[in-house]
Amino acid sequence: MDDPRLTPARGDIAAKYLEGKVSAARFVAGETFEVVDAIAPLRERPAADAPLLTQALRGERATIYDRSAEGWAWGQLDGDGYVGFLPDAALGKPAAAPTHKVSAIRTFAFPGPSIKLPPNDVLVMGSRLAIARADNTFAVTSDGLFLPTTHLSALGSNEPDFVAVAERFVGTPYLWGGKSSLGIDCSGLVQVSLDAAGIGCPRDSDMQEAALGRLLGATERGKLKRGDLLFWKGHVAIARDAETIVHANAHHMATVIEKTLTATARIKAAGSELLAIKRL
Repeated sequence: MDDPRLTPARGDIAAKYLEGKVSAARFVAGETFEVVDAIAPLRERPAADAPLLTQALRGERATIYDRSAEGWAWGQLDGDGYVGFLPDAALGKPAAAPTHKVSAIRTFAFPGPSIKLPPNDVLVMGSRLAIARADNTFAVTSDGLFLPTTHLSALGSNEPDFVAVAERFVGTPYLWGGKSSLGIDCSGLVQVSLDAAGIGCPRDSDMQEAALGRLLGATERGKLKRGDLLFWKGHVAIARDAETIVHANAHHMATVIEKTLTATARIKAAGSELLAIKRL
């Protein structure tokens, strides 16, 4: 059965490409929109108090299949394929194609070329922007925002060490479904970090376990290397070296670095065994 998290199909409506594969009252081709808010929540239901599934960042594209009078848009993110409900007000028609991404964990977007101006917004790592020109130490977006050039990188450039990216999030509050330095969960940390390194990554930990890397055998488990991914039911952590991990977790309610043996023992005591270690 197709994963409902990645399948844009409901009883009343479904994506046109699924016609003949799923049952729905009607099938539509969908329309491409762009996230114009700094962070847009993708929710399980069309309600502000519905569970947060993930977040879409500024400049991300989505294919929208249904828009309601109540202000919700239902569709699928183009990046990782996640399906859910976005606030319609967070979306706009696609403008200029993105040329750069935010490489700092977060940055301010100013209305002009001065750090003394009140910023218009806070943008987070992974946000996509169309840069039109340079203005001294600022890059100017196609819609007139000024961002520090040192906080941006070209879309084609990648971080050399995704673990170092994850380490920059230490201290970030834990947020279920979050994927920014304002709040992040375990799989969001892995996805954002790998994305910064140019490595495609699914959203949830079970998807990551299935899709990423090579499974380590029993004899290799005791010899962790930097970048190995450790999986439990509903949780994932990143090995920093042979003895420590970095992970966003609800025990600390933050992204932390801790001893691998300490974390493994605590999680086991809570009822979850280490399921797999994958090496990229």
